[in-house]
Amino acid sequence: SGNYYNQGEIRKKELEQSCFLLGIPASNVTVVDDRDLPDNPAVEWDIQLLAAFVLKHIEANNINLVVTFDAGGVSGHANHISLYAALRYKYWFEIFILFFCLGCHVLVLESVNLFRKYISILDVPISCLLPSDALFILTEEETERARSAMRCHHSQLLWFRHIYMLFSRYMVINSLRLL
Repeated sequence: SGNYYNQGEIRKKELEQSCFLLGIPASNVTVVDDRDLPDNPAVEWDIQLLAAFVLKHIEANNINLVVTFDAGGVSGHANHISLYAALRYKYWFEIFILFFCLGCHVLVLESVNLFRKYISILDVPISCLLPSDALFILTEEETERARSAMRCHHSQLLWFRHIYMLFSRYMVINSLRLL
């Protein structure tokens, strides 16, 4: 629930506001509040438990595309890395069958080095030259919408996140690959 700083309820509301700005209705937002999956950048989550939550959500919502982090978690955040690990989980026969039978695909967001992460639009030529399965380059309007959605997360807008919003390539360009 995003309760690392005891702000779980605040962060739930911020998430709903952010999703609303992105055109995602609150009815499509699911917040998992499980003490075995604590919001903590240093804690690796239980992969089997997380895989079960993901599978249940995919089945309940008839989802055919999942976008997640890669093994680097973009920022090295252990919770983000756990999401990737859950989707790569080797003993998740049920998830494999679900993906295979329902045609659900998984795209993972490419983690890049610190230099590329903070050169914003200047990373476009580099990203265009490197292989990826999907490359998204946002327009100015789309970038501003993404920034507005980020600004909804008041409780998380520390000084370094303002720098992130200004200079991060992820606010403008995202390269993904199929899992």
